[in-house]
Amino acid sequence: MLTIGGLCWLCRMPLHLSRHGICCYCLRHLTAAPACPRCGLPSASPGQPCGRCLQQPPPWQALVSVTDFRPPLSTLVHQLKFSHTPELAPVLARLLLLRWLEAYRQGRVVRPQQLISVPLHRHRQWRRGYNQSDLLAAPLARWLGCGYRQDTLQRTRATPAQRTLTAARRRHNLHGAFYCRQDLAGCHVALLDDVVTTGNTVAEICALLNRAGVASIQIWCLCRTL
Repeated sequence: MLTIGGLCWLCRMPLHLSRHGICCYCLRHLTAAPACPRCGLPSASPGQPCGRCLQQPPPWQALVSVTDFRPPLSTLVHQLKFSHTPELAPVLARLLLLRWLEAYRQGRVVRPQQLISVPLHRHRQWRRGYNQSDLLAAPLARWLGCGYRQDTLQRTRATPAQRTLTAARRRHNLHGAFYCRQDLAGCHVALLDDVVTTGNTVAEICALLNRAGVASIQIWCLCRTL
């Protein structure tokens, strides 16, 4: 998909390849803070699991994000989700692909066999018109040659938006809210969400996937809130 006018979404300068959406100059400035490769939170030794993960590891093996949740990327994510701008999805998916390839070359992640997007409840998806995680996952699965189905996960009940809740309420909001419709036993899985904040959403899904017998789980997100 071509971006509108062939201009960079950030600096609005003309692009040599319009499908990239973001120019090389802006791309070089989308840097992430040193972070733990497992939980994605700040760490003094970014190549090693942090003390938090050594004491209480999360239910996934690696987390890949483009940046922490700050402008300019957070602005583009907000546009994708709330300003009805689905044409941004392949542009943002490419950023995530580049970050994942970097982690893959460093040996921090394995190539996934199945890509899964965090689902919206059908009523919320109907109001928005699309699930932004689906729009990100489809091109990523095609580029990496891994399996992908929009209906692998189903949200079985409507819940208040996580961003409206306190951290304590977020931990209980999603309990039992997801159902897996696909046999993933023995698969290396990548779970994709646009933003990971407290990690409660992906943790709830990971618990479900681990009970299903997956071989490993890596979390992919555009932004990790620090």
